[in-house]
Amino acid sequence: MAPALDCLRNFAAHVAVPFVLVALAVLSAGGCATPISAERVSSRQNFRETTTTALGRSDYSSETRQVLVRFDLERQFARHPVATLAVLHERARSDDRRDVLFALAELNYLQGERIIRGVRPWEAASARDFYLSAAIYAHLYLISSGQEQRPSPFDPRFRVACELYNRGVAQGFAPVRDTNGVVLLENGLRHLPNGSVTLIPGPSDLPWPASQVDRLLSANQFRVRGLTVRNREPGLGAPLIAVARNSEETDTLSSFPVTLFLRVQGDIHQWSQGELAASYELYSGFDRSTVTVDGHTLPLETDTTAPLAYELSDQTVWRLGRMNFFSASEQVSGIFPVQPYQPGRIPVVFVHGTLSSPVRWAEMWNTLRSDPVLSQYCQFWNYLYNTGSPVTLSAANFRDTLTATLRKFDPEGKDPALQEMVIIGHSQGGLLARMAVIKPQDLLWRALTDRPFEEMEFTEDQRTRIARNLFFDPLPFVRRVVFIATPHRGSYRASSFVRRWSARFMRLPTDLVEFAQGLQHKREDLNLPSGLGSRIPTSLDSMSTSSPLLLALAEIPPVPGVKAHSIIAVRGQGDPATGSDGIVSVESARVDHVESELLIRSGHSAQQTPAAIEEVRRILREQVAQFIRTQSTNRPSIHTEAPSR
Repeated sequence: MAPALDCLRNFAAHVAVPFVLVALAVLSAGGCATPISAERVSSRQNFRETTTTALGRSDYSSETRQVLVRFDLERQFARHPVATLAVLHERARSDDRRDVLFALAELNYLQGERIIRGVRPWEAASARDFYLSAAIYAHLYLISSGQEQRPSPFDPRFRVACELYNRGVAQGFAPVRDTNGVVLLENGLRHLPNGSVTLIPGPSDLPWPASQVDRLLSANQFRVRGLTVRNREPGLGAPLIAVARNSEETDTLSSFPVTLFLRVQGDIHQWSQGELAASYELYSGFDRSTVTVDGHTLPLETDTTAPLAYELSDQTVWRLGRMNFFSASEQVSGIFPVQPYQPGRIPVVFVHGTLSSPVRWAEMWNTLRSDPVLSQYCQFWNYLYNTGSPVTLSAANFRDTLTATLRKFDPEGKDPALQEMVIIGHSQGGLLARMAVIKPQDLLWRALTDRPFEEMEFTEDQRTRIARNLFFDPLPFVRRVVFIATPHRGSYRASSFVRRWSARFMRLPTDLVEFAQGLQHKREDLNLPSGLGSRIPTSLDSMSTSSPLLLALAEIPPVPGVKAHSIIAVRGQGDPATGSDGIVSVESARVDHVESELLIRSGHSAQQTPAAIEEVRRILREQVAQFIRTQSTNRPSIHTEAPSR
């Protein structure tokens, strides 16, 4: 401070003004601060100030401010933004520095945001034109040729420009006066503030015909709740939610991920002359990860979580488990792929448990689909069924449904990946998975009666139906099964009281009731165990710890060539060997003949836990590596490296 005071004294003496008056005037005007200084702030505050962009706040970045200051346009933009954008556009025609294009992208996006956030946004149809302009400027900044090199990925403007492009594309195709995240693709001439552009449709690789898509929604305008992780792959393109029309042709989930890519054909000079063209292209988020522009391979941005969450927003799908459990007929049943069938990918089939439905697998789907190896080599299917029916009947229906599904997708049997199926079953679903890979011969029959099956006087229909439930062959296309919290020796929660009480509200299939009634007069000939009672057994009866059928089933190993894995849940921190998950004891869940066994700390809904999901990921990667080795052996001219764990 001493040098500053000396300067003040010299100045006061020179102008013959008392020093005190000069000092007071200076100090009252600015205290001890100087016009230029460096003030210490926290790292967080510094980062927030230096990374401000139009994407997150109502202001532009310091990089854009540099451009405005360079051309003395900062004050003008504050007062007349649209006119300033026109001036800056003309500057870009003669100034080939890329930072001008970046500034135009950000300022156009900011103008669109300000219009949308205005008092009467429904009157501001021009907002979408500024968004689309932002996307085009960002495309030119990132991709177009010029004297300056393309921006480095280390340049902070690079990722901002990608986001301006992605969001600008989605919001640039928003319908006029629509704020619901809808994306409406349209052809023809669009008159933008600084020039016209002709929009034309480009290639599309959607899993269904475009006519089957009911609407497109911007994934960036939806918040996801209920799923732990939102899986997004960074790149270029607007991630969308494609919602399919209700149709027999679309037997998958009705919402799936799509990326909208806008390919700009021309430069800023052609844009000014109204000769700019841009083609919009749609790519499936399930299998397309890159796009080529001017010889450069660029990653596509995808969001696989938002479509899944949007699908599960429908309350009906959450009621399916209860509806199927108590209903006499299956309200909805069968194989429901999470994604459309894709040749060359291993089917991974999820089978839910009692009083449940496929929605309980959502956390696992969401995580597994984000794995780069599994997303490339696997496709995920669900089996939905009536969980109140006897387990043997549900298992028979499951085997038949899987066989029919493979015949439908691959009638000539040319897809080797379909012969590498993995079934993952939770609770009762694990029992269905087990009964898909065993050959019981007469062991299940002998668990019920000592009378030889061949000597029983059954009608042809009765004999066929009994054989379908108790004498069956394993599915030849299943290579692995995973049991999660499966009651191989029954659930202690399925007590006699619970079974009798539940049976009062359950309605078994009509044909099953009629079939059972037709066998009533043969009860004495069959010499059935007294514990079976006279009523038709439900799934809860099938999972009783005293069920002779279930105890016999637990001793039958999978056929050779099938690998089984077990994930066992146990609550609390006590001795796992004597614990349970609240429904199934560890003793019941533990079986021989498995390749691996993992004990995790969890309740019965273990399929939603990170530990179980990570174990399933490990197992699936093993199966993928095995499949790749098999294919490499069969085709020695092709070398494929198995994925590492």
